[in-house]
Amino acid sequence: MTSQVITVNKKKYAVGLFWQPTGAGYVARSYAKNLAKSVDKKLNLFTEYHGLVGLGSRKLGHRVGMDCVAAAVTDALSEFSSFLAVFSIDKYFVLVAVRNGIILEDKLFEKEDEARAEYFRLSEIPDWTALFAPSSWGMPRAVERNLSDLIINSSRTLLKPISRVGTGLISLFLILAFFVIIGVFFREPIKQMTSTALPPSELSPEIAEEFEKQVEEKNKELDAEFEIEKPEPIIMPYDYLPNPMDRAALCYQAMAFLMQPILGWNQTSVECGETHATARFVRDFGTLGDFYTIATELMPGSFVQEESENALVVRATLPKIPTEASLDERDPDTVVRNVMSAFQSIDTPVDAEIVVDALTNGVETKYLNVIEVAAESKLIPTQFMQIFNDFGGVYMTRCTWNVSTRTWNYEVIIYAK
Repeated sequence: MTSQVITVNKKKYAVGLFWQPTGAGYVARSYAKNLAKSVDKKLNLFTEYHGLVGLGSRKLGHRVGMDCVAAAVTDALSEFSSFLAVFSIDKYFVLVAVRNGIILEDKLFEKEDEARAEYFRLSEIPDWTALFAPSSWGMPRAVERNLSDLIINSSRTLLKPISRVGTGLISLFLILAFFVIIGVFFREPIKQMTSTALPPSELSPEIAEEFEKQVEEKNKELDAEFEIEKPEPIIMPYDYLPNPMDRAALCYQAMAFLMQPILGWNQTSVECGETHATARFVRDFGTLGDFYTIATELMPGSFVQEESENALVVRATLPKIPTEASLDERDPDTVVRNVMSAFQSIDTPVDAEIVVDALTNGVETKYLNVIEVAAESKLIPTQFMQIFNDFGGVYMTRCTWNVSTRTWNYEVIIYAK
């Protein structure tokens, strides 16, 4: 199978992920693990994006830390609820199809006729909001867009390992393999130089100078032959964290902005993710026209997505806030124990577990100790996050307001040393 990896603006992106919506209340990694077991056990990488889980595989060339094309394109075209797009890049063709915010297809084609056939098949589905294709195809309504221009400011939707078992062994194997290969390539030159070459002191000045010149030229040839592109440095997430209270206040304000009463429509939940706040509505006796009219007035700048004729999603983009480096200097076990104690003091149940995430640039691998915390509470975000005042490396990844139970659900991570 063709490697499902492309390079855009000197950066590698994963293509060809298997995307599925996550159910309410599911933890992304657990859902991805169960999904991979039922679909294909070779799918060993995952990413989470706007209520979706995307599964990838090292067999397809995917690697931990890679960004995903489909998510980047969807972000760039967020003004369209449904779109079908094909982009030509480096003699390949990338197809991304999004329907009501759900990524239907995400694939890389080597042959143009295969990409065109798949595009034509999907284009027969009615009510695409926008169509994008190479101008040479002459597709009706379609316009051409340059992928490198489209995702120049893409969000970081990074692939992570589904299973944490074996990550260290794989990295150790790669390092050992690298040194073995280097040893094989340079064994003979080193052997010849150490066994047959005379010391410079025993050579005439002319011969010694010529010998040094030949060695220098040979070294340049070897450097050129085995030159390896310098990898990008690994970005540690705890170096760029928003202040926990600023993040909580931002989420609370954004969710309050979306918690507007719409006549004839019932709100079921409001969620604050990493980049967007999202509210979900179901129809009672109202109409779509009424909803758009009222929502435009009450929630200007928000994006409305129709999941069905009786269910709507309203999404607002979160503004960026300043970040700073923050890391809890305690070991993970101590952090978990202190988290449990903090919640016991307010008589609130909490789930806390230690996970180890691996970040790599293809050459170097770094491991992160992450404590994942999940809890249900009656406290609003700014009150809830005060529980973590004594911790460093804190980031609230998600909070959700459940209308029926009138409770808040929180997901928080803590980066430990």
